[in-house]
Amino acid sequence: MISAAFGLGMAELAAGILPDGSSPVVAAGEFVIRNAPGGAERWAIRTFGTNDKPFLVVSTIVIVLALGAAAGLLMRTRPLAASAIVVVAVGFGVLTSMRHQDATILDAVPAIVGGLAAVLILRLLLRLDAAAGPAGPLSPDASGRRTVLVAGGAALVAAPFAGLLGRRLQDRVDAAASRAKVSLPAPAQPLPALPAGTDLHLAGLSPFTTPNADFYRIDTALLIPQVDAQSWSMRIFGRVDHELTFTFEELLARPLVEADITLACVSNEVGGSLVGNARWLGVPLRDLLTEAGVHPDADQVVGRAVDGFTVGFPVSAALDGRQALVAVGMNGEPLPLRHGFPVRLVVPGLYGYVSATKWLSEIELSRFADFDPYWIRLGWAQPAPIKVQSRIDTPRGRVAAGPVNVAGVAWAQERGVRAVEVRVDGGPWHPADLADAVGTDTWRQWVYRWDATAGRHVLEVRATAGDGEVQTGQTSPPFPSGATGWHSRQVSVG
Repeated sequence: MISAAFGLGMAELAAGILPDGSSPVVAAGEFVIRNAPGGAERWAIRTFGTNDKPFLVVSTIVIVLALGAAAGLLMRTRPLAASAIVVVAVGFGVLTSMRHQDATILDAVPAIVGGLAAVLILRLLLRLDAAAGPAGPLSPDASGRRTVLVAGGAALVAAPFAGLLGRRLQDRVDAAASRAKVSLPAPAQPLPALPAGTDLHLAGLSPFTTPNADFYRIDTALLIPQVDAQSWSMRIFGRVDHELTFTFEELLARPLVEADITLACVSNEVGGSLVGNARWLGVPLRDLLTEAGVHPDADQVVGRAVDGFTVGFPVSAALDGRQALVAVGMNGEPLPLRHGFPVRLVVPGLYGYVSATKWLSEIELSRFADFDPYWIRLGWAQPAPIKVQSRIDTPRGRVAAGPVNVAGVAWAQERGVRAVEVRVDGGPWHPADLADAVGTDTWRQWVYRWDATAGRHVLEVRATAGDGEVQTGQTSPPFPSGATGWHSRQVSVG
């Protein structure tokens, strides 16, 4: 295990020193993300939520350490089997490091360096161990045992330091520094301040505008891409009359607009937290596509991230008048790194897995018949309109008898929320009071004043969209097109 840990540290250090080195841990994790069956991905999000990526990194490291332990145990009695474990582990690291389209031979070097380092330190420790003789109070060579412990301890301490240094060197682009240099221009079409009645300001109720730090993050990037805004560019190509390329400065020089838009993840369970609302700043996507000249036979907009992730949504969603944005700002500041700095796509009314490309690098006009983006290849539905949903934020757990505010949020992008109803213990539905509406693309707060009586009760909520569609009570899981059902909470009153 010590040898495997040392090998991982040296591999990360090599990846940081080499100009095009690839971290074997990251490469292996991205391979799992790209090739795991849809069921595994859904289980990871359901079980770990936004902590799915740290879990994957830790799991990868634990597997490598376990393989190292197995190789060490076999080295004395079955050296060929031990060697095979090392060769397979290194070979997997090499293959996964070479899978991206711009890979060079240098991408394979860190995995090889890590394997060689692990083998060398393992052979050294075994040689020192053999020379020291048996362990115990009657050991003939206590100094030899101390040498083994000192050498192993030194390797174990060196491993994380080497790994952290390598990780620091790999982040050659200081995206945080690049972001700090960005000064967003004022929008050409600024939105007015939010009406006072937009936010009910109730304890336990989600605020109308989700703070950037609290906004959910679900994506396939094992590590947040580090993008320098000054060297970033975006290409629009494919089935267009004119291929266009924009720098970040050129985007900022165009007329920018603001839009309040609620985003939701298709993996969100009924009543889940994978939904948030923000005020976005960006260039209307339809302006850029109109300038490029979309061919009549193009029916899909494909967004590509700098790490190769792809989404795809109908061309109509970019041109039908909704406020689809090539966004550069979020809640009055440049996009946070974890939310796509420097540029991302925001498309109202569609789940993020088909529309919300972070770290945007390319927009291709294509056809659904010609290309399936990442999540569609895993079996998720296309198209992907966001369903009518509502959630109870408060109360939770135990409350005192008497007047209680039952409150939450409801959303039905592109249509708005017309009504919200609450019922207690399966009884009749009662209308809730709605906060002021800002537009049809945002969620809406609601509150129902409940005269709570002693005992255990079940609260349920349902919403009605602006077009009259009532949220269905039929329960279905997120896969393949978004969860349905009424959110409920059990509360104790007394």
